[in-house]
Amino acid sequence: MTKNLNTIVISVLCSLLCLAIYHYLQQEKVEQLESNYARLVAYQDQSSPYYPTYKEVSVADIDFVAPAKAAKNAVVAIEAITIKKEGFRNEKYTKSNGSGVIISSNGYIVTNHHVVKEAQEINLILEDRREFRAQLQGFDLSTDIALLKIEAEGLPYLKYGNSDRLDIGEWVLAIGNPFKLSSSVTAGIVSAKARNIDIFKKQGIESLIQTDAAVNPGNSGGALINRKGQLVGINTAILTYSGKYEGFSFAMPSNLVQKVTEDLQQYGAVQRAWLGVSILNVNAKRAKQLGLKEISGVFVDLVEKDGAASVAGLEYEDVIVSINGKPTATRPAFLEAVGQYRPGDKIDIEYIRAGKTRTTKATLHNQLNTTDYVAVRKDKIFTDLGFELRNLDQEEKERNEKEGVMVVSILKDSKIESVNMDPGYIITSANGKKIKSVNDLKTILESDNPEIYLNGFYENYPREWPYKFSK
Repeated sequence: MTKNLNTIVISVLCSLLCLAIYHYLQQEKVEQLESNYARLVAYQDQSSPYYPTYKEVSVADIDFVAPAKAAKNAVVAIEAITIKKEGFRNEKYTKSNGSGVIISSNGYIVTNHHVVKEAQEINLILEDRREFRAQLQGFDLSTDIALLKIEAEGLPYLKYGNSDRLDIGEWVLAIGNPFKLSSSVTAGIVSAKARNIDIFKKQGIESLIQTDAAVNPGNSGGALINRKGQLVGINTAILTYSGKYEGFSFAMPSNLVQKVTEDLQQYGAVQRAWLGVSILNVNAKRAKQLGLKEISGVFVDLVEKDGAASVAGLEYEDVIVSINGKPTATRPAFLEAVGQYRPGDKIDIEYIRAGKTRTTKATLHNQLNTTDYVAVRKDKIFTDLGFELRNLDQEEKERNEKEGVMVVSILKDSKIESVNMDPGYIITSANGKKIKSVNDLKTILESDNPEIYLNGFYENYPREWPYKFSK
């Protein structure tokens, strides 16, 4: 009996010892996994945009509650109503829904242009259920960004983060109104950067942030935020075969969005900078021909005469590898880098020629190959009448010894076309008042006067040409 009891006691003690050893080893493994995971959660050093430093955090600190709670109050639901006349007293209403992000306390809101395209009425619902009628302040087709304005003060808003500092694998949150559900929050990671999926058909600046955060119809124009609650992108598109989310969502980077919205606020149009080159991606064959060490950079296929690149000394077959220290490994990355600047800005260019790395400085131009702030205005009040306008640049003012506004294009079947105006017409006065800028003309068109009298000239014809139409 005593012998059996001793055997039982020894067995129990051995079992307890084994359990203790197993628990110790498992705890050590868990601690190691937590340590490794914590090292993957990176906070970039704000003092350096290119060389991140990392700070270890506990897995328990990975919490999306605070940023989500703050950010969702700055995301709005958008209902865009389009009215299409189909005959006498017959009207067809179409509605589209999307999201928007409040970016200032006084009511400026950014969204996608495709959300509000051609809308006659734009209605917003805030997180606190207040409703507002919004006015379209401007838009940019090249980035699918639109700027709205509501009459309100003291609104919660999101601050811009630096999208250049996003790392692959970094956690992000997508906030929007999918399927008309208010302020839905989904989480994911940054899957890729500078992604091109050709949604703009090669007509825009397509350098998108790819994430696996769930984005569905109605999310367009919503916020992509980092774990600090900063706006790092505007959710723009999904890649799908079913029409619903399949794991691939794309956002316009905040650095580009911020530049576009600031331009729309200050100038009414985007001040696009041009380097004056035609570029191609570097592929394996081209890299071998040029003796490049890496298959990276953009190949200069054409240099425009007297353009910014030509003045800076760039030549055919140069390979541009960075702009102001930011790598330009692909064509989308190059377009995004240049797209963050305005005409007249100076940039540092690193490039490779004949196997040697060189640097140069360039002063960016506009589409007219000058450094003036000149951009085509497509405000709704202009396009409704049927024309697109821009301010004259300094050279045009000096050449004609007059100030005014240039008619860039005329829309088919519009009021402006009906008066037989042609592109190239320079408007110098409207209803007897001098016109020095597009904003001057906009003020007169927004007045209560139903009749508009324009006076101006064409550069190739010496005399003045008047036009009259009703709004």
